[in-house]
Amino acid sequence: MNRIERKFKELKRSNKKAFIAFITAGYPSLEITKQLVREFTRIGVDIIELGVPFSDPLADGPIIQEASRAALKKGVHLEDILDLVEQLRRQIDTPICLMSYYNPIFCFGEARLIRRAKKAGVDGFIIPDLTPEEGRSFIAYAGESDLDTIFFVSPTTIPKRIKFIDRVSRGFIYYISLTGVTGPRQRLPEDLIDNLKQVKRYTKKPVCVGFGISHPSQIKKINRMADGVIVGSAIVKKIQQNIYCPDLVKRVTSFVRSLMA
Repeated sequence: MNRIERKFKELKRSNKKAFIAFITAGYPSLEITKQLVREFTRIGVDIIELGVPFSDPLADGPIIQEASRAALKKGVHLEDILDLVEQLRRQIDTPICLMSYYNPIFCFGEARLIRRAKKAGVDGFIIPDLTPEEGRSFIAYAGESDLDTIFFVSPTTIPKRIKFIDRVSRGFIYYISLTGVTGPRQRLPEDLIDNLKQVKRYTKKPVCVGFGISHPSQIKKINRMADGVIVGSAIVKKIQQNIYCPDLVKRVTSFVRSLMA
């Protein structure tokens, strides 16, 4: 049983829902990323999602695009992020997923990456532009090392496809709340809960909702049906707003705590 599976079992026993926090690794620096992950763990974030900077993040809106651009400009690469996870593993046991587009993985080498990620202490991968059909070898390599491969379901996914995603996913299913890119939204789709009910008919795996979530009221609504929420752009935006503040880590952590409350 890896850390992600163990975490969801713990949450289910406690009748709690997962709070998953996304940040772009290396933005504004790898040291700040390390401090944020430690603080998120301290306040009880359940899973950390580290975004691997990429030049063409097609699923991401302008906030995460800008964070990726800034991290790349500083020379942050996949190997640096794996080193960071390895350092963090000496201090924390919180599950860590890498959210990466496929190009950096392809350049690194699938088998080599899985070996290195396992050694570093990564628990799973979210790859927005890799379909399960095209990701068979990666899924196999990851499964052999007990690393989770987390795939997406969207509002337009038909039941047959949901069943297929359920079969190939490990860890949890990532439900995209809307048809669009990441970014905070004042309002979420009115049919979100009905769509989640549909997904839950076809899977017993945890279903966590991401894209557009930025307010505690939205989280409360989603958690009536989902097993957890993923908040990314709203957290990255808070980093951007405080990027020159000496207490950036404190301010961002306080914001995340307010969402969790």
